[in-house]
Amino acid sequence: EELMTVYKGTKDVEKLYYYYPYCHFGIGDYLVSAFYFQNFLDYYPRSEFAEQARYMVAYCHYKMSPTEKLDQADSEKALEYFQLFANTYPESEKMPEVNKRMDELRAKMEKKALAGAELYYHVRDYRAAATSFNNLLLDYPETKERERIQFLIFKSYFLLAENSIKDKKFERYQLAQDAYIDFIDQYPGSGYSREAERIYKEALEETEKIN
Repeated sequence: EELMTVYKGTKDVEKLYYYYPYCHFGIGDYLVSAFYFQNFLDYYPRSEFAEQARYMVAYCHYKMSPTEKLDQADSEKALEYFQLFANTYPESEKMPEVNKRMDELRAKMEKKALAGAELYYHVRDYRAAATSFNNLLLDYPETKERERIQFLIFKSYFLLAENSIKDKKFERYQLAQDAYIDFIDQYPGSGYSREAERIYKEALEETEKIN
């Protein structure tokens, strides 16, 4: 900090501005470190250190990323900054590492989203559960849990219909039937097929009673 004042206006100050955020990084003050790496980029966008500084902004937020049980705001920021790095330096030798860290962050955020949707399901807020499961598939279309999520969407709609007032039952049983067709079309040999078929037949019987 003292040297940056002494060398202000000279060519050497650029290196001081570059090394300064590493001081904060080294003592684990990642938020301040990210701030000063971004400051460096604002002051010296064409610096020979710009690529590394942009990587470090993302890496600082990555270091602040908590377990999947906690709020994932820093994971989202880290993912955003890693994507910015990838867009800016697509040929960088750091790209394999960046891609690996991005996959790790997405997996963590996916687990958080899945846990949230399952919590709605377990506390019997089936409308919120169905919405959350659907959003999860939109946000993470390549998820390995897709089959189970599709089944839980169907079951959530069915349970929502069962627990609805009479005026809303027919519409919601139809949502369940549509969800079943989506599920069984994609996973005809699913381990959930027997239970899904039983629930589907029950949904059909209930809609016939309403009509």
